[in-house]
Amino acid sequence: MFFATPVEAEQAGYRECLRCRPKHSSIDERHVQTVRAACAVIDTAEQAPSLNELAASVGLSPSHLHRQFKRLVGVTPREYAAGIRVTRLQQGLHAGRPVVAAIFAAGYGSGSRVYETAKRTLGMTPGQYRDGGKNFTIEFTVTQSPLGMLLVATTDQGVCCIEFGSSKKALQERLKKCFPAAHLQQNDGDLRRWVAQITAFIQTPRHGLKLPLDIQGTAFQLRVWKALQAIPPGRTASYRDVATAIGQPKAHRAVARACSTNKLAVAIPCHRVVRTDGGLGGYRWGLERKRRLIALEKAAGENPGATARDKRLLKID
Repeated sequence: MFFATPVEAEQAGYRECLRCRPKHSSIDERHVQTVRAACAVIDTAEQAPSLNELAASVGLSPSHLHRQFKRLVGVTPREYAAGIRVTRLQQGLHAGRPVVAAIFAAGYGSGSRVYETAKRTLGMTPGQYRDGGKNFTIEFTVTQSPLGMLLVATTDQGVCCIEFGSSKKALQERLKKCFPAAHLQQNDGDLRRWVAQITAFIQTPRHGLKLPLDIQGTAFQLRVWKALQAIPPGRTASYRDVATAIGQPKAHRAVARACSTNKLAVAIPCHRVVRTDGGLGGYRWGLERKRRLIALEKAAGENPGATARDKRLLKID
């Protein structure tokens, strides 16, 4: 028997399929709603729930929740909870709370793990971060580049910031805002060699850029940034391509957010990531700079060292 509408079928005594539930939201929509509920549980929990606890709270099996969470969010529930803890710790330290109190309020079970990862997540010790970088020295220089004013800042670990801006004053204020109590020391002489490498790389990207980098970020951000560094000069990849390259094809929006938080212009080449339709997408330092960087790299010619794997994973223009 055939019916023009579900209502007619119901009037004839039939019920909807209990598996596909055609009158209700799609399976994907229900998964999205469930994962959002799981995120909300993690966001509001004082201590990160275990996978079993999280799964029970949203009515899924642990394995199914883990799989859907990673597919839709781009990270595992554990990695997501770790990112939330770091954010809470940063907020607590910014508010001036005692370090130990901020650590436990963020949901950490002990301080040892915080100090083990502090260099990667905060860039300094929790105490220095709370004090806005007090007793922490950051050397910097500002100079003219082919893309406007360029700021390069370094710690004892390497280059921590490469920024473009409209003026020297604006760039210095931006650095000061990040580390209000840090000792910012201008060092035009010692940093001249690294600045020269960066400006030369902008003009001739094929020569490569080999700088010691001090990179801080979450586990997911670090994976994205590593994938960006694998995109050869003269080529572009879509946000979806990068998500696929790190094994999480549904996480293209999270990839875009990771690109927007990159503080190391050109060294981590987020300018090589574009929209699937070929549009430029966003860029922390302005779309005109992104357009010029891509044009400069294309003008330098296709990288002959690109492998077949590069061409499969990355969108070649």
